[in-house]
Amino acid sequence: MSAETPPICDFGQKAIDFDLLGIDQNRHTLKSVRGDQGTVIMFICNHCPYVKSVGFRLAEDMKTLQDRGIGVIAIMSNDTADYPEDSFDNMALFAKKYGFTFPYVIDETQEIGRAYDAKCTPDFFGFNGDLALQYRGRLDDSGRHSPRPDSKRELVDAMALIAKTGHGPQEQTASIGCSIKWRSSHGTEMQRR
Repeated sequence: MSAETPPICDFGQKAIDFDLLGIDQNRHTLKSVRGDQGTVIMFICNHCPYVKSVGFRLAEDMKTLQDRGIGVIAIMSNDTADYPEDSFDNMALFAKKYGFTFPYVIDETQEIGRAYDAKCTPDFFGFNGDLALQYRGRLDDSGRHSPRPDSKRELVDAMALIAKTGHGPQEQTASIGCSIKWRSSHGTEMQRR
């Protein structure tokens, strides 16, 4: 399983709207998840070892952000036909296992993943109160390892700065994870271009 790294933050890029079904059987939109202090939109999946290794830290950090008035949503864009572990039913089990307090939604058409140019799982997008992108970095500096006592909570710290100033840190370290599993028809189409 090869690792993928997303590009650096495109500061000011506007968040793209969506309307996706969550594991709670409700539809979730950008408007419904938007936070007064900012919004985190992340792309994750169930089978990726990078996501599994940070599952509990992810849940804890997102709860911290939600408590600070920051909206959070996780989007699963992988092809579930080729990766059945990422199925909608398994998404619900995954969220329960790690204690997610935020919506976890499925991007069945993969249109939202493509629109955001999501590259890997996890891939984090941190927006300010005006829904302008200010962070596209990693969760923390621990990677797939257990955090050290001095590990930096990079996403939490970045979103705290964004909530306070409207601007993210200039220095950001890209996330790393498994590539988004696009449907093969998309891959063939891309290869022709």
